[in-house]
Amino acid sequence: MRRLIARFRGDDGMNTAEYAVGTLAAVAFAGILLKVLTSGNVQAALTAVIDRALK
Repeated sequence: MRRLIARFRGDDGMNTAEYAVGTLAAVAFAGILLKVLTSGNVQAALTAVIDRALK
């Protein structure tokens, strides 16, 4: 009986769940960053910075 209780009290799956949540958060952040960087205002600002740096 003690083995059964110890088996169900373990947290072996927690690492996998934590990686899944971390991966989901990273993908969401990448999506938001992509949306921001492809907006017209940000592209214009980045182009201006690059033009100034190359002159």
